Amino acid sequence: MSPRLVRNLWHYGLMAGVLLILGAFLVYPIWLTVRGGLAEDPATGRGFTLDHVALIFKDSRLTGGLANSFRIAFSTTTLAILIALPLAVLGARCRFPLKGVFSSLVLVPLILPPFVGAIGIRAILGRQGAFNALLGTEFDILGQAKFWGVVGVQALSLYPIIYLNASAALANLDPALGEAAENLGAGPVRRFRRITLPLIRPGLFAGATIVFIWSFTELGTPLMFDYYQATPVQIFRSIKEVEASAQPYALVMVLLASSVGCYLLGKWAFGGKAYAMYSKASRASGEVPLSGWRGWLATGAFALVTLLAVTPHLGVLLMAVSVPGAWYNSVLPESFTLAHFGTALSHGESFQAITNSLKLATLAMIADIGLGLVIAYLLVRTTIRGRGVLDALCMLPLAVPGLVMAFGYVALTLRWPFGKGDPLEGVLSVVSAEPNPVPLLVIAYAVRRLPYIVRSTVAGLEQTSGELEEAAVNLGASRVTAVRRVIVPLIAANMIAGGLLVFSFSMLEVSDSLILAQQVRHYPLTKAILAFTGRLADGQYIASAMGAWGMALLTVTLVGASVLMGKKLGSIFRV
Repeated sequence: MSPRLVRNLWHYGLMAGVLLILGAFLVYPIWLTVRGGLAEDPATGRGFTLDHVALIFKDSRLTGGLANSFRIAFSTTTLAILIALPLAVLGARCRFPLKGVFSSLVLVPLILPPFVGAIGIRAILGRQGAFNALLGTEFDILGQAKFWGVVGVQALSLYPIIYLNASAALANLDPALGEAAENLGAGPVRRFRRITLPLIRPGLFAGATIVFIWSFTELGTPLMFDYYQATPVQIFRSIKEVEASAQPYALVMVLLASSVGCYLLGKWAFGGKAYAMYSKASRASGEVPLSGWRGWLATGAFALVTLLAVTPHLGVLLMAVSVPGAWYNSVLPESFTLAHFGTALSHGESFQAITNSLKLATLAMIADIGLGLVIAYLLVRTTIRGRGVLDALCMLPLAVPGLVMAFGYVALTLRWPFGKGDPLEGVLSVVSAEPNPVPLLVIAYAVRRLPYIVRSTVAGLEQTSGELEEAAVNLGASRVTAVRRVIVPLIAANMIAGGLLVFSFSMLEVSDSLILAQQVRHYPLTKAILAFTGRLADGQYIASAMGAWGMALLTVTLVGASVLMGKKLGSIFRV
């Protein structure tokens, strides 16, 4: 056989192996959830019926939860766009004081999951919180407006995803188009509406899609605000019924169908296609310098949004350093302590949770780096058929809600070969008397964050000439050796950046952690934080300290990833 044929066989063999892995741990769990919602007998998966789905829409409690989830997602996405788009336009087109500083600070909201930030918001906006103490009032803001509390926290946490995508799209615009329109008499508003907005619409839609699906299926934030009339919370509270009832399956299926339907509708209405630019003129040449009060007004806009975005973080940090009971009906804690940070690392349950998350996130990162390298190589360096399918499957976790994936893994443990009486019973289990969710948590983290490592590695390979690899092969090196000794060192920065994102976001993963870990000894960091918030006395303070440790970790990893990938970091957060 010719060397080319042998190489193609190897490529097809690698792709078959990758597709098998993705089929088993991505497609199959989703299929089990869908089949459970449509099967006459959910225990065996036999038969077909729409009765279970119909019952969902006959239950006013469940339809109300679905409507609330839509309202949360729509409101969060709209608010995030209103925050991010003006800042992205301002940052791309103008020069103003401290622009570099605030361009770096835009990633700060991502260092804390929204549900952890809810702890800080409750301390600031609660009835006896800092805001009421400052004004001398007793407004029950969160008690009367839990919905807007959820929306506000999520929008301020997720707007950087839209900002990154919009900024990347704006950076690719040819300034000559705007100049031509200006010469024809078009004003700033008309130029933005008729030229800029249509051209950046695909990038804007890409970021908005992530925010919409994330907020639509967000579990932790509604839980922290005691906002239980939302579909993700209703699914979470029905997890114990999966062995005897089809309702949880049907509810998850409706959530999945709603997410996919909204994505396709948005893609048709707003996605469109990108337009090719005639030139790649430098954006810097098109930047307008803002001096005097205009420059400081632009700086103030970034400063105000940044302050609002870090308010939950400040609340968490202040709670973490407050003596229990010392931050009650006062603007700031009346006495401080660092003991909670030590307790978070020494308390049996919290230390175990941090250790669990470190192990799980590390294993997920290692798995993703290896799998991501193989996938990226197949996508960039080969011409075999089926690469489009492989690329779509790798990006699927960005479009499929994490809650659906987590529920699918629960369903996986109830079927052959992991169900009752099967040969591998107990190897993977969630709702049994002696659960073993550890392998599932690693798999869930790895699958959920696989797009990050694939995108970052693909970006590195596209910037690396394939001639270097061919030269090594011509000199006698095997293909594996050429990749290991030549290609991997050249794309190491991209792989490290993707690996850091996989690790950090796995450490603070919410949906998979809350659903798959049912016993204290298996709790990851986020599940332990939720558990501590319900504990009297010092529970919220320890939870805040654990959140602060998580913030510190994610800060380091996001800064590292940003330094390594630069402006290409935004492409990772795109469906």
